[in-house]
Amino acid sequence: MKCSVIILNWNGAELLKTYLPSVVKSIQSSAFSVQLIVADNGSTDESLEVLKKEFPSVKTIVLDKNYGFAEGYNRAIAQVDDEYVVLLNSDVETPEGWLDPLLAYLDAHPDVAAVQPKIRSWRDRTYFEHAGAAGGFVNALGYPYCRGRVLSHVEEDKGQYDNIVNVDWTSGACMCVRTKVYKEMGGLDAAFFAHMEEIDLCWRMRNKGWKLACVPESEVYHLGGGSLSYDNPRKTYLNFRNNLVMIYKNSKYRWLVLSVRFFLDYAAALLFLVQGKQGSAKAVYEARRDYRDMRKNYK
Repeated sequence: MKCSVIILNWNGAELLKTYLPSVVKSIQSSAFSVQLIVADNGSTDESLEVLKKEFPSVKTIVLDKNYGFAEGYNRAIAQVDDEYVVLLNSDVETPEGWLDPLLAYLDAHPDVAAVQPKIRSWRDRTYFEHAGAAGGFVNALGYPYCRGRVLSHVEEDKGQYDNIVNVDWTSGACMCVRTKVYKEMGGLDAAFFAHMEEIDLCWRMRNKGWKLACVPESEVYHLGGGSLSYDNPRKTYLNFRNNLVMIYKNSKYRWLVLSVRFFLDYAAALLFLVQGKQGSAKAVYEARRDYRDMRKNYK
């Protein structure tokens, strides 16, 4: 096979019913040899029954428990040897023709390790989606942002980002990556569990000289927030903790950046308190505490 498209599922039976038909149909129309795999992350709902009854042609990998986004994908990708692999969220609708431009671009650019499509909102298809939009970047203080989205502000897609560009990171909602490079880099960092693990992987690839790109000729539609809502304290915790670990692992100027972030993070916690979001304020404190413990595990 040229490529494996892998959807990691955890208790997402309803998402599979809604979004998987479009993926099955679009894969069948690809000019490349592609297989579709659903890796089940220890679901306790009816996901496996839905796959067996409604999608018998889809290959399944059954993991014994929920390993999180990062390790779940690592274990699934360890079982494939195709040239390329696509990490595709279970809440993404894929129109016909979305995959071929990504594979063709990688074929034509051997110095590029990973690409992403233009990611629009499934709820309002005229707007970009928060997780990836039209390609991701990281600013000087280690904060990720996208073409088409800065912080919580998402732009309407008016064709302003229809050019192919090199980016700092490609979205884990839909990332097409060279399987060999993914494995050589050690895959996603399992300690992250979820959130920003793809940005960390992309930063590591760039530090090794690889390029990454957004190819907007390809586009998909992402629901977003399918696992955790954007204002969930657990999501706040993972984003703050993993962002600090990512900076510590990858930035050439980490001590300067982390010194500034010390003040900015506690300012963010104070703002959450003023807004009445005590759970999010506590999440920031816990994220910084656990980051200090986690960094001992990295050289």
